[in-house]
Amino acid sequence: MKILALDSSGLVASVALVENDNLIAEYTIQYKKTHSQTLLPMLEEIRDMVELDLSTVDAIAVAAGPGSFTGLRIGSATAKGLAFAMEKPIIPVPTLEGLAYQMYGTDAVVCPIMDARRNQVYTGIYEFVEGRDRYDMRVIKERCAVSFDEIAQELNGIGRKVIFTGDGIPVFKDRMGEIMQAPYLLAPAHRNRQSAACIAALGSIYYTQGRAVSGAEHVPEYLRLSQAERERSEKQAQQDGGTKEESPQQVQRVIYRRMTPEDVPVISRLEEETFSMPWSQQDFLDMIGRKDARYYVAEQDGKLLGCCGLLMAAGEGSITNVMIRPGMRNRGIGTEMLRHLLAEGDRAGLTAYTLEVRVSNAAAIHVYEKLGFVSEGIRPGFYEKPAEDAMILWKR
Repeated sequence: MKILALDSSGLVASVALVENDNLIAEYTIQYKKTHSQTLLPMLEEIRDMVELDLSTVDAIAVAAGPGSFTGLRIGSATAKGLAFAMEKPIIPVPTLEGLAYQMYGTDAVVCPIMDARRNQVYTGIYEFVEGRDRYDMRVIKERCAVSFDEIAQELNGIGRKVIFTGDGIPVFKDRMGEIMQAPYLLAPAHRNRQSAACIAALGSIYYTQGRAVSGAEHVPEYLRLSQAERERSEKQAQQDGGTKEESPQQVQRVIYRRMTPEDVPVISRLEEETFSMPWSQQDFLDMIGRKDARYYVAEQDGKLLGCCGLLMAAGEGSITNVMIRPGMRNRGIGTEMLRHLLAEGDRAGLTAYTLEVRVSNAAAIHVYEKLGFVSEGIRPGFYEKPAEDAMILWKR
């Protein structure tokens, strides 16, 4: 597999080519010029130096955000242009995951911090867990935009050694010394900025997990509004007398995380609103307490939007629940939530997945097929209220 990768999400501009776990070339620079001046010339230099035939590239991985608004737009526009011209898919890789991946194999938790201005950082918390043939990176805290003090307090609560990386280090270094109680280290110069090689390496993994999208589907992830958008919104709010409805752009992004007992009452209520034979609160509590189960929720602005879950046995996963809040369907939330669940199953060593769906549920079947599931039969009379056959789907 040959992956071309781009990262212009921060101060660094970086282009890399990885083929079958081998880094063929990487060009990285952080010096004065804007990414619009550097990114394509860097790509052309790599193409010429390694005699790259772009038609042999399988996919284009790009740092999808968060990060610099201008930088993300340049990187995404470049990736989309290449995707359309080459007829190749795009693999969006969260910038913070790319930064964290540079600490591959460490026993410390990794906390990338990118300076988000306004006294905030783009951040998340990650760890590496030994898998079958490599370390798997797991998310402890999903990417977010918060104050440094808030993420520091969370790290203190975890109580493990921390490695900080990212361009937020020089900005918040003094504050670290004041507020951090957990032991911490700072990544060295060759590991504290974005790297397209890491984007390519993660992109290769995500590609096998079915997380590639078309050029038309790809959009960068900003986490919050740009300064210009904030100022325009504030000005409009003043003109409206301070009573302005929140626009879709101002709503925080959807995050996907493991279900907790605190989520269960809301999830159970949504089940009752969605299904004729819903699970009870005790059903969910029993499942999330099992070691052989994985349950995820989708959340936005503190509001739960849905859940999905699977049971694991003998290297296979049975998807037991997929539910999206009424009014929030057909927005890609269920697809992305399932991608997180399948990735968790892959990290646990699963090699096949199965589920049942009503034969009349064309929208759900389309989502499952998009994720690689195929029909392998019909289970007559499986559903009640109303009675209906179930289609059996497998992803192997």
